[in-house]
Amino acid sequence: MRRLFWVALGAVVGILVVRKVSRAASAFTPEGVSGSLASWGDGLRELAGAVREGMAEREQELRVALGVEAGAMDPQEARDLLENPTTPRDI
Repeated sequence: MRRLFWVALGAVVGILVVRKVSRAASAFTPEGVSGSLASWGDGLRELAGAVREGMAEREQELRVALGVEAGAMDPQEARDLLENPTTPRDI
């Protein structure tokens, strides 16, 4: 009975080791490398999208804070405000 237990345990450990090694080996095949690069590229695209979204939000906040919203101020007034922000202006 003890021998059967050790044989079964050895078989299970052997199967687990073989599966782990085959997964590691498949990661270095051209398909595995391609999959890794594709997932890395997807993550990079997601990060770039989040950065663009944050930039757009911040730009909108700045436009509102400076009063540069479309139609709210003509371009010359906006330039004057950006060049000298402490100048009093009509609100």
